[in-house]
Amino acid sequence: MAMSLATAPKSLTLVEGGPSVEVELADDVVEALAQIADVRAQRTGASGRWVIAAGTKVGVVRVGDLQVTVQPKVPISRLVFLLGYGRRRAFWLDDDVQLDEHVDLPEALAEALLQASAKALRRGLLQGYVTVDESAKVLRGRIREADQFRQHFGRMVPLEVTYDEYTTDIPENRLILSAAIRALRAPGLHPDTVRRLRRLRLDLSEVTPLPAGAPLPRWTPSRLNERYGSALAIAELILIGWSFEQRWGHLNVSGYVVSMAQIFEDFVCVALATALKRLTGGAATFQDGMFLDVDRRVRVRPDFVWRRTGTPIIVADAKYKAEKPAGFPQADLYQMLAYCTVLGLERGHLVYAAGEADETVHRVTGSPIEIRCHALDLSFQPRELLGRIDNLAGTLVELG
Repeated sequence: MAMSLATAPKSLTLVEGGPSVEVELADDVVEALAQIADVRAQRTGASGRWVIAAGTKVGVVRVGDLQVTVQPKVPISRLVFLLGYGRRRAFWLDDDVQLDEHVDLPEALAEALLQASAKALRRGLLQGYVTVDESAKVLRGRIREADQFRQHFGRMVPLEVTYDEYTTDIPENRLILSAAIRALRAPGLHPDTVRRLRRLRLDLSEVTPLPAGAPLPRWTPSRLNERYGSALAIAELILIGWSFEQRWGHLNVSGYVVSMAQIFEDFVCVALATALKRLTGGAATFQDGMFLDVDRRVRVRPDFVWRRTGTPIIVADAKYKAEKPAGFPQADLYQMLAYCTVLGLERGHLVYAAGEADETVHRVTGSPIEIRCHALDLSFQPRELLGRIDNLAGTLVELG
């Protein structure tokens, strides 16, 4: 790999799968980057100098005074699309949210949230009914008899009541507000982005943010919240991503990073299931737990299994690698061979991001099993990329 030199930087930009950088860093900073951002590091001969390169996590991390940005290989708008489709399928495609391709991931997600929220809130805050449990001096709704007796031992006041209230404090608004608050914590945001996020937070001032660490509230797409669709999908992306603020020894560490391997796996599985559902009967299971051995001691989990009337028809694994590790592709082939053996299938499929493996077929010696490797080019625009998934689904159905 090409190598550049730097000394005691305040900011550092790496590219996923790109060239390594020689830089002077403290050992604890390197340790934090390796653990949190999957940065690979190797000492040079000089004291305090390291050769570092990005792994498969992208985003922004601030360690002490150093800010490290890891840019994805794919355009940032494509990354946001992949994230969104794997979470909620296609609430938006490339024409719904316009992003600057030169910004980093936290900035892109914040901008996507701001654009989608402006569209969602143009006609005012959505309202709905929520169930409220509270202690009251007057009867409203119905009394929760068990709570009344347990908490007040037969006294009539206060009353433990439950009622439905028509309010803006509904899951949809709480998700958008909480995402805005989370986005504001990301390091290195443009001042104008910070200003607009604060304005969005102010627009939602009557809404209660989600408690830290609480599971995301459920919401069901409907005619009433249709205008919120893209904003909610992006809000969920921000909230489920690995945003963090913590101490690492004496260092303050903060940032937002996501795993490209997980994004690729989620996208391939969801998009493939959607395409197969249009083509043929059956249903998909993801990370389907099963055992390799009769004694059920060794668990295996293929990424994707398609079943028809309970019978496995297709098995596939999505593989995203920043580089070809030792043992590639043997380990992937051995893994797929195990899946085919357990499921009783004569064909298995490995789906790689284009550039990481060639389209090829491996026929197993002394066995009817064959393993096919497919390449998916993530550089295509979203609609064309989904078309490629449709083609892949058609190939899998045709092969049987």
